[in-house]
Amino acid sequence: GGGPGGLGAPAPAGAAGALPGGGGGAHRAEPAAGRGGTMARLADLGHVGVAMYLTRGEAGFRGKGADAAAAIRSAEAGEACKILKVRAMFAGQIDGGTELNAGRYEAFAKMLMGEKPDLVFAQWPIDSHRDHRAGSLLTFDAWQRSRAAFALYYFEVNAGSQTTIFRPTHYVDITAVEERKRAACMAHRSQDPEGFYGIHTVMAQFRGREHGCKFAEAFVHHNQSQVVGLP
Repeated sequence: GGGPGGLGAPAPAGAAGALPGGGGGAHRAEPAAGRGGTMARLADLGHVGVAMYLTRGEAGFRGKGADAAAAIRSAEAGEACKILKVRAMFAGQIDGGTELNAGRYEAFAKMLMGEKPDLVFAQWPIDSHRDHRAGSLLTFDAWQRSRAAFALYYFEVNAGSQTTIFRPTHYVDITAVEERKRAACMAHRSQDPEGFYGIHTVMAQFRGREHGCKFAEAFVHHNQSQVVGLP
């Protein structure tokens, strides 16, 4: 599942990724697919990045039990993060069975704020997948608990079928790192990367047309959060 991704200043400052992504995401491939190019560009500038995964991908792996699926997909996430030059973290929820309650909000906020992020990318909350929505709300709750201590930006995945009514406020030109983003997505071999990356290629091309470049990623900035300079 997805979670937030976060990025901080160069070490030793911390960074967190967005869960449904550094940045966070609900599922394993989303940090790479939704803002992998931006995370790669920030890492190349010397920032410390963390991709925080809400789950380990226990469900939806034909022929594999939950534990085996989680082990395989956790390893794939680690490989993808290595390509992007960020660190993977796992928030301990179960794929397809994510929960929103007082205990989950508390645990997630503690983990995210433990990274001392300056910038967090969260999954857009208006999404067809329950895990994506859960990751988004957990991240927003952590931001509120922190009294808006970090900049909060939202990212999109599978636009039109999962993310909907997404109106970008910011863009990042990822043309120079698109091959790295592609490689990171392809590391998620158990999740049909050729299929989902085809969708994200069209998205990156369209956002690039809007931004005046070949490939771009798009974000919505929470207008009550800090503004940081995206690359």
